Amino acid sequence: MIESSAIKRYLDHLVVERGLASNTHAAYQRDLAKLSAYLNKVNREVVSAKRQDISAFLLSLSRSGLSVRSYSRTLVAVRGLYKFLLINKEVTESPCADIDMPKLPAHLPEVLSMDEVDRLLEVSDVSTPIGLRNKAMIELLYATGLRVSELVTLKVDSIDLQRGSIIAFGKGSKERLVPLGESAMLWVKRYMDGSRRGFAKKGSRDLFLTSRGKGMTRQNFWVIIKKMALLASIKTDIKPHILRHCFATHLLERGADLRVVQAMLGHADISSTQIYTHVTTARLKSIHKKRHPRG
Repeated sequence: MIESSAIKRYLDHLVVERGLASNTHAAYQRDLAKLSAYLNKVNREVVSAKRQDISAFLLSLSRSGLSVRSYSRTLVAVRGLYKFLLINKEVTESPCADIDMPKLPAHLPEVLSMDEVDRLLEVSDVSTPIGLRNKAMIELLYATGLRVSELVTLKVDSIDLQRGSIIAFGKGSKERLVPLGESAMLWVKRYMDGSRRGFAKKGSRDLFLTSRGKGMTRQNFWVIIKKMALLASIKTDIKPHILRHCFATHLLERGADLRVVQAMLGHADISSTQIYTHVTTARLKSIHKKRHPRG
C-alpha cells in the first residue's frame, strides 16, 4: 500500500495529464510502492530522500535478483517522480539525477515463419461461432500489428469496413488509423454478421466478445492463441504480441518503408521499430547458414 501523498499525486498526474496506459501505471505503482516501503524502513520521507537513499534502494533491488529490465523501469519511475516533484517545487533537486541507467541487453522479439502464420490462420473451425471469432481476431492482428491490449479494447465503431481501416488507441491513448487488408476485412465482417450477433447483449459496444457476451480480455486471448498454436503444431513459445512482431518483420522483409511500419505500429520513437530490422537480418543469416553450401 502506498502511503506517500507525493507518490499518489504523481501517479494521478500520469493518468490525468499523461494518459499513461493502465498496465504501465500499475507497474509504476508497484515500483514506487517498493520505494515508499524502503524509505519508511530507513525513516526517510519521499520529499527528503538523498542520493545515497535512492542508491541504497536501487542496490537492494539489484541484490534481490531483479532483472535488468525491471530495475531500469523502476529507475524510470523514480526519476519521473522526482522530476514531477522538482517541477512542482516540492524538492529543490532530484536525488537520482546523476544515477546512470543500466544498459539493457539486446533482445530480439520471437517471430513465426510465414508457413507457421499460415497454419495458425487456418486452424480455426469457422463453422462454429467461437472458431469464426478466433479466426477474425488472428486475421485482424496479423493484418494490422495491433497490440493485444488494443485488439481487446476495440469497439464496433472503431472499424470501418467500407474504407478497410480501424482506429486504434495505443499507449497514452494516442489514436492512429491502420489499414485492414482484404482477408481481415472479409473475416471480421463474417464474424460481425454471425458470431458476434449471437454473443452480443443489448448495448454491447466491444468488437470481440466471449460466448457469454462479455468483452474479450488479454488473458482470454492468450489462452486462445496458445490453444491455436498447439492445434497448428507450432513449437515456438507463443507470446501475446507474437503476431505484432510477425506483422512488422514480414512487412520489412518485403521492403516496406521503416517509417510506414513505425506509423502502423504506433511507435513514438523510430528506434522501437528498428529492432525489427535486426530481426530480419538475423533471419537472413540463419537461412544463409542453413541453405548455402558454404554457410
